[in-house]
Amino acid sequence: MAALATTARWRVLLADDHAMVREGLAVLIGAQPDMEVVGHARSGREAVEMAEQLRPHVAVLDVSMPLGGGIEAAEKIHLACPEVRLLALTRHGDPGYLRRMIRAGAHGYVVKRAAGEALIGAIRTVADGGAYFDSALAGVLLASVTKLPGRARQERPQPSLSEREEQVLRLVAWGKSNKEIGAQLGISVKTVECYKAGALDKLRLRSRADIVRHALVEKWFNEDDDPE
Repeated sequence: MAALATTARWRVLLADDHAMVREGLAVLIGAQPDMEVVGHARSGREAVEMAEQLRPHVAVLDVSMPLGGGIEAAEKIHLACPEVRLLALTRHGDPGYLRRMIRAGAHGYVVKRAAGEALIGAIRTVADGGAYFDSALAGVLLASVTKLPGRARQERPQPSLSEREEQVLRLVAWGKSNKEIGAQLGISVKTVECYKAGALDKLRLRSRADIVRHALVEKWFNEDDDPE
């Protein structure tokens, strides 16, 4: 998605079946100079309909909603409006929910109890083309990955990445956009894309979910590895 013009705002759709949650988040988001809430949905079905009508930059989806939950809504919005960025808002720590949201097309997820500044940062990150994954839930996913049989996870040796390829892929896993990675590493966006493509090709990764799973196995989400 193209960078936001200085005079424009990120358009956000909120989907949650609890009115007080929607209203509280709307106040928080509306207070940001670069954001505006363009719609409120009470169910998964309404979220899909409003996403198709309003074409927001970001749809914030509660995972548990009536008439089609967040996962089903994410799948349908991703198919009908692939330009809309999807951010899951969840109270669930079940890794099954999280993996399904990623497969459905979610570009990130935030834990409800941490909503606030974390949510604002997550909206900006996914709207600008990055991915955001709450560190607490990343730990849950890591635990589920490490329970898999060793042979299933490491049947073949992983090809080695160059130092720069690994740096770039780590930052991608942490939700940084190509522009942010380039600024942090002092290289052009085009160079970032080249390193990223090389890393994905070596590791045979194809999707955002693949990158996150690889990062979890490599324990890149440990606090000491936070690129901030």
